[in-house]
Amino acid sequence: MANELSFRPKTSEIPTNPGVYRFVDANNKVLYVGKAKNLRSRLTSYFGPLHKLHERTQRMLLSARDVKWTIVDTEYDALQLEFQWIKEFEPPFNVRFRDDKSYPYLAISMGDDVPRAFITRNRELKKVRYFGPYTQSWAIRETLDTLLKVYPVRSCSSGVFQRAKRQNRPCLLADIGKCSAPCVDRISKPDHKALAKRLGDFVGSGNDSHLQELQLRMQKASQEENYELAANYRDDVAALEKVLEKSTLVFSDQTDADLIGLSRDELSAAVSIFVIRGGRIRGNRSMVVDLELDRPNAELLEYLIQGIYTPSKNSEPVEVPKRLLLPELPSERKALQDWLSELRGAAVDVATPQRGDKAKLMETANRNAQAALQSYKLRRSSDFIARADALSGIQRALKMENAPLRIECYDISHLSGTNIVGSMVVFEDGLPKKDHYRRFNLDTADDTESIYEVLMRRLKYLTSEDSSEKFSYRPALLLIDGGIPQRNVAVKALKDSGIDDIMVATLAKRLEEVFVSGSDYPVILPRTSEELFLLQRIRDEAHRFAIAAQREKRSKGIASQLVEIPGLGEQRARLLLRKFGSLKRIRIASVEEISSLPGFGPKIAQVVHENLADSEIIHTRDTPKD
Repeated sequence: MANELSFRPKTSEIPTNPGVYRFVDANNKVLYVGKAKNLRSRLTSYFGPLHKLHERTQRMLLSARDVKWTIVDTEYDALQLEFQWIKEFEPPFNVRFRDDKSYPYLAISMGDDVPRAFITRNRELKKVRYFGPYTQSWAIRETLDTLLKVYPVRSCSSGVFQRAKRQNRPCLLADIGKCSAPCVDRISKPDHKALAKRLGDFVGSGNDSHLQELQLRMQKASQEENYELAANYRDDVAALEKVLEKSTLVFSDQTDADLIGLSRDELSAAVSIFVIRGGRIRGNRSMVVDLELDRPNAELLEYLIQGIYTPSKNSEPVEVPKRLLLPELPSERKALQDWLSELRGAAVDVATPQRGDKAKLMETANRNAQAALQSYKLRRSSDFIARADALSGIQRALKMENAPLRIECYDISHLSGTNIVGSMVVFEDGLPKKDHYRRFNLDTADDTESIYEVLMRRLKYLTSEDSSEKFSYRPALLLIDGGIPQRNVAVKALKDSGIDDIMVATLAKRLEEVFVSGSDYPVILPRTSEELFLLQRIRDEAHRFAIAAQREKRSKGIASQLVEIPGLGEQRARLLLRKFGSLKRIRIASVEEISSLPGFGPKIAQVVHENLADSEIIHTRDTPKD
């Protein structure tokens, strides 16, 4: 299949230098931009047998008509050029970013003659210093209101400022001490700009240095018996302490860092960014990205960092911290550190926290990222238009006469061939119909036999005269977790049941290929399409339901085995399981450990210990040897 790519260059023509490559289509539109330490090594990996490549890579190559490359001197130059071209060309097969929502920032317009402090969600204003993001707009407004008592910077709009200047009369904020009134020259422009800088320095650092300075001034004014000034400093100290109390203290070493958590699935990834300044969390936001080409976490993090810290067109650079803490190191750590250091104008360290408070905060960030990804998926699945598009897309892709308004999905779960359970989940109009879910206890040899038995037991209800039975509702599509073998056995079950008007499809996990009856060639759905997203969600729900049923069955089996022990009973059996968690752990527990439980004495503990030891010996003897 490799010779289908007519644009494949000769291996000897591809240089071994570092560089950046671009795949382009027939209209010379850039489809994908990548970098490599060794262009020949990287590009030849694309031109092997197509069926061995990831499906998303296959689609990109089949859409391309040429590959071009540019040689650079170093890996760092390759990183810079790659990021520049991704921003310029916006290739569809590179990572695509979307913030899960807009966040409020505290902004100070340091480029103005008279700087202004304000709250905004627009990150693209020029010559503006940003702080945040913050999760709640009311919280930052309350914080700014408190800070203006200490740093009375202008916060009014340009219209209000110009009107006050023309009328030579300040607004109410000046009268209550929350503005130094530069509009009527109560403070000079240089002094006001210095005041705005001190406000920004305090918010940016988040540490106690400004507080300590005010405390020293308060003590000095008190010693000089200037009690009114000392009282003013005292009020300022109290205001700053109130602001600092709202930020959770994270580290005692005054850490300045951005900590990024990651969660992903096959189609999307989410990051949660904790902004830490002066050892305190100053803000948090989440970002969701759609994945086109398959890539490991180390490479994905590199692109995420590029998306986070590269400013949009005509916007100010994003604040780059001293340290960047990640769940794992990116693939090109050194080049990435050099790029970030150039953006910041000082050294930046990229690291992975291993232990202590930083590692704990990383776990929190990962949980936030997981929640953001789940929220994104739920929002997408609950969208009526998206569901309608998904059902129409499935109808077109599988060449069905009508959209599959009722889809039933089946999966099998077992533990080393024991406790086999089948699951059936139902989606109607793209939403789960949980009261129609079913589980099946099985005693079969393998997955295909299990699928056949489950379907035969389910399909017999389609001809039932009992119209109230929920099993009698006819599905438009039977979806099976698996590939061609599972498809074949499902088709056989339909034939043996005398049913020929229900579509069968299987969804294979590795490449997310859809196999339908009548063809051994898979149906390839676009990776970010609504139809594939819906099929995956249904398949994953069937898998979840099967595992839950299998675990419940296994738990009941263990409990019933314990109840058979003389003198134990259900209550004591539950206590044992709650304490030790599994039959294996109970077996290796000592008599003393068992007797320490409430309601267990040495005698009953000895009975439990001996019975479980005997059952282990019997099990071992009955197990055939290889």
